[in-house]
Amino acid sequence: MSKLSVLNYVSPIGEIEIQGTKEAVYSIMFSNRNEPLTRLTEEAPVQVLEECASQLDEYFKGERFKFSFPYAFEGTDFQQKVWNALVTVGYGRTTAYKDIALAIGNEKAIRAVGSANGKNKLSIVIPCHRIIGSNQKLTGYAGGLWRKEWLLQHEKRCLGSKGGLMDERDIFERV
Repeated sequence: MSKLSVLNYVSPIGEIEIQGTKEAVYSIMFSNRNEPLTRLTEEAPVQVLEECASQLDEYFKGERFKFSFPYAFEGTDFQQKVWNALVTVGYGRTTAYKDIALAIGNEKAIRAVGSANGKNKLSIVIPCHRIIGSNQKLTGYAGGLWRKEWLLQHEKRCLGSKGGLMDERDIFERV
């Protein structure tokens, strides 16, 4: 793997730390730092990270419904199955942990799905914020439940502004 670089992006719901190489983004995580925002690498910005930040900006402005920058995730085979299932959950929609367990062919793995969901390092792109409890209540989110609620409300508002007309091309897709 190439040298890992870091870029900080200021979103409407807090600072996001983007990590990656010149080939792909590996992590998009909310940061709860209290110190001033700084670029953590000395070298010139990595184009992939800059593109990720640009697309996140469009997402937060309600102008982007899927991402096209290269990203990669590292995890166990089970985690990767879960994360691949998460990207099938459409923009502005929610589903339950149980539904993801069924989608990966392991209906008894609800808690394991929750655990894998919690280890997702590609916030927003791998839309773990769209996974809720079977009782339709918000449960766990590494960025905080308030952010999960904000992201879901943001997507619903954006769908409403598009007249609710979306098709399969408008969901997040893995590149």
